[in-house]
Amino acid sequence: MGPHRIACLAFDGMPPFELATVAEAFAVPRPELDVEWWYRFELCAEVPGPHRIVGGFDIVVHHGLDRLRYADTVVVPAVADVRRPVSPAVVHALREAHGRGARVVSICSGAFALAAAGLLDGKEATTHWRHARLLRERHPQVKVNASVLYVDDGSVVTGAGTAAGIDVCLHLIRSDHGADVATRVARRMVVASHREGGQAQFAEHPVDEAPSDDPISSAMRYALDNLHRRLTVDELAGVAHLSVRQFERRFVDAVGSPPGRWLIRQRVRAGAGLLEAGDQPIDKVADRVGLTGAGFRHHFRDVIGVSPSAYRRQFRH
Repeated sequence: MGPHRIACLAFDGMPPFELATVAEAFAVPRPELDVEWWYRFELCAEVPGPHRIVGGFDIVVHHGLDRLRYADTVVVPAVADVRRPVSPAVVHALREAHGRGARVVSICSGAFALAAAGLLDGKEATTHWRHARLLRERHPQVKVNASVLYVDDGSVVTGAGTAAGIDVCLHLIRSDHGADVATRVARRMVVASHREGGQAQFAEHPVDEAPSDDPISSAMRYALDNLHRRLTVDELAGVAHLSVRQFERRFVDAVGSPPGRWLIRQRVRAGAGLLEAGDQPIDKVADRVGLTGAGFRHHFRDVIGVSPSAYRRQFRH
């Protein structure tokens, strides 16, 4: 086999980290790996030439979108502005590349380009948690999962923001060359060799809110004021003056998840704040957010992706 061609898209106003991540993973020669083939990296743009990068410096792009016709993998590290439409030329090039069998990958807001090209229709995908709501609103046919590092759908791979790009690139190397090669590349990059795609993004999630004129909002405020108690769905339905069935249906419509799952997330988020701010024993923190010690540890790992003790070591003020 010849080298695996990687075409990476660049544009004016591009953040440097995502681009550097892709270049570090695929453009650096690695003869020490002694593999049958490695990657051939090419930087492309809709209009070749100098492009201004965030931070006040320029890069010069030598290739146009025609290189996507020959790429085995196309990477879109981000888009210039999530609020603006993606260029029709880029949309066409992505559709054409995917249609002939290329693997198409996005990092961070690059998911907006893949969605505009229709490559995420009916698929689960992720992006930076800050852009998730806008991606859902603009492309309701995409199953946006803002709680994971990356999603691999075979021919389409989407990654979360910034540092998750490293995980995406190592995942691609692992898929192409196996775990041993990916681990050796990670060691050269001095990063963790493998974080599962399902690991949670560390995000400052806003508190979910229902519309102000909906009875669901009163139940949500009541729950947030009483997280230290063992609340039930029956009790919350009573606060909303609805039957349990009505409450559960209207809650999902307003918030996007069942009340029990939403309540667990709020308990975990409140517990995360306590872990950051103090040194109380984890069982005490669990009690303050209405969970048993074992339940708190289980749900914390499920929602955040790491144990409470690991989270405290990393994020305690």
